[in-house]
Amino acid sequence: MAFVTTEDGVEIYYKDWGNPDAQPIMFHHGWPLSADDWDAQMLFFLSKGYRVIASDRRGHGRSSQVGTGHDMDHYAADANAVVEHLDLRNAIHIGHSTGGGQVARYVAQYGEPQGRVAKAVLVSSVPPLMVQTDANPEGTPIAVFDGFRSALAANRAEFYQAVAAGPFYGFNRDGVTVSEPVVANWWRQGMMGSALAHYEGIKAFSETDQTEDLKAISVPVLVTQGDDDQVVPYKDASLKQHELLSNSTLKIYEGYPHGMLTTHADVINPDLLAFIQE
Repeated sequence: MAFVTTEDGVEIYYKDWGNPDAQPIMFHHGWPLSADDWDAQMLFFLSKGYRVIASDRRGHGRSSQVGTGHDMDHYAADANAVVEHLDLRNAIHIGHSTGGGQVARYVAQYGEPQGRVAKAVLVSSVPPLMVQTDANPEGTPIAVFDGFRSALAANRAEFYQAVAAGPFYGFNRDGVTVSEPVVANWWRQGMMGSALAHYEGIKAFSETDQTEDLKAISVPVLVTQGDDDQVVPYKDASLKQHELLSNSTLKIYEGYPHGMLTTHADVINPDLLAFIQE
């Protein structure tokens, strides 16, 4: 197993497949998952000749279950540690949900200033700001995220089962067939990680204002989301991302859920490839 140690002593697990001389694509996973959530994308892009990399966020998956640093600044710094360790250049960074926030901060604060990033993709991502505030009245009320914290603290295993079997993949919609293996894989990834990292991560993904991150990015960005996303409302996320970014392409999928990278990989993957090859 491959690890890189960050400046504050955290071991970050990563997987790195493909020709080291090929253009790299780095994948950034959502809450509370792991690099394994990108299996369908990593195998697809590997078959297209790319070098594919994915890491487990601190406290998630196989990375260290540390008690500190569960915030977007550390998430981005940890991603940068992997990038610098592997010396990735001309890279594509693709983030899903919380991973999209990680991509936005990484690209704005590290990737672009270092000249290492070619393009980025934000899939069903949390920026610019999820929580409702006076300046963001259309956001999600803090009570919703407090409910997440309460449910996680009370019975994390049960909470994760409910999320995966319900809104994450749209399995709670009429006429949708639930995939029990997909639910079990989501639950497996979640339960691998640290309860503390996941608990504090709720604040990171919901209360981090990334407006300035988006404004600072100038490389081409694909912004994409399903209009039946029950986790991150697309009008509060992808539409605002598209407005704030200076060089973005927006693609909304009718009826697709938050976890569309899994449920509709056969459609999403070729679309990502087309953007990368433009």
